[in-house]
Amino acid sequence: MTNDIKTICIFASSSEKLDKIYYNDAYNLGVEIAKNNFNIVYGGSNLGLMGEITQAAKSQGSEITGVMPEKLYNFGIHPGDCTKFILTKGMRERKAKMDELSQALIAIAGGFGTLEELSEMLVQKQLGYNNKPIVILNTNGFYNNLINFFNDIINKNFAPKETSNLYYIAKTPKEAIEYIKNYDFKKIDYLNKKLMLK
Repeated sequence: MTNDIKTICIFASSSEKLDKIYYNDAYNLGVEIAKNNFNIVYGGSNLGLMGEITQAAKSQGSEITGVMPEKLYNFGIHPGDCTKFILTKGMRERKAKMDELSQALIAIAGGFGTLEELSEMLVQKQLGYNNKPIVILNTNGFYNNLINFFNDIINKNFAPKETSNLYYIAKTPKEAIEYIKNYDFKKIDYLNKKLMLK
């Protein structure tokens, strides 16, 4: 490993109604995370892909930190099998805490919450507030339309062409982890400076 990444932030769906392929990839990603001695910080739920990835990782030895807003907790959303569980006042505080506790992030298949979290982190990186690896795990082509939209934004000059280097599209859990293991923070620092000058 060429960097000091220890904890990966996971953005993921909490739906229990997805095709089996998404749960399989979430499980396999959890195994890959643990196998490579990474820990996880995530949204705290035991449901859907959130529960699948964290159960797999913890069973293989990873530490799991769940972060959940008080409102969701009070609604009866049960926390997953976390090593540590943190309650926050709201969604903004939740994202800030997950950001604070991680050095990398992976967005797997998810809904509007996942999309919002991913978008915020991309903007943070574009403006130089972080230089973390951002990986989009494109299980079953789930993110194809979003990737095409990102390309459209760039091709129509709503964002610099270098913006495409802010994120990495992985086809498999293993590819996602290999990218994080070999991530070069110094190279991204240089990229951030170029983007800031656009």
